[in-house]
Amino acid sequence: MKKFLSLALGASLLAGGMALVGTHTANAATKPAAAKHATIGAAPEFALKSATNGKTVKLSDYKGKVRIVDFWATWCPPCRGEIPHFVALQKKYAKKGLQIIGISVDQDGPSVVSKFMAENHINYPVVMADDAITGAYGGIRGIPTTFVIDRDGNIVKKYIGSTDEATFESDIKALF
Repeated sequence: MKKFLSLALGASLLAGGMALVGTHTANAATKPAAAKHATIGAAPEFALKSATNGKTVKLSDYKGKVRIVDFWATWCPPCRGEIPHFVALQKKYAKKGLQIIGISVDQDGPSVVSKFMAENHINYPVVMADDAITGAYGGIRGIPTTFVIDRDGNIVKKYIGSTDEATFESDIKALF
C-alpha cells in the first residue's frame, strides 16, 4: 500500500509540474529560438469594423510593424488600467514602427466603445470583436488578453490578465 501511495503521489507531482509548465509556456514564449526571438505562431488575420467610424481595419494594414493586439472591454477594470500604458507606448514608439490595436469584446456595441475611447484619449484603432476572431486567437477566455506580434506577423508573447507597461515596453524594444 505504501508503494502504491508513493507512486500515486509521484505521478500527481509530475502531472502538477507538467500543468505548471504548460500554463507558463501558453502565456509567453520564453524558449530561445534560432531566430532573433521565439514565436508562438503566425498571428491570425482579421478584418473588423472600427468602433469609431465603422471602416474595416485589418491586421495586415500594419504589416511590417510591431503590433500589440489587445482584447478588452470598457467594463473590465484590469483592461481599463492598461489603457493609459497603451496610449503612452503608442505615442512613444509609433515612429519606430509600433501599432497597438484594441479589439473590444463589448456587447453593447461601438457607440459605448467610441465614447470610452474619446473620454480616455485612446490614440490607436479599436475594432469590434466577433466570434470568429476570438476563436482564431485561441478562444479568448479572460480579458485582457494581449498578443505581441513581430514585424513578420508572428506572435511572440501572449499575456492573459493585466500586464505592466514596462513588460510591454521591453517586449517591443526587443523587436525593433
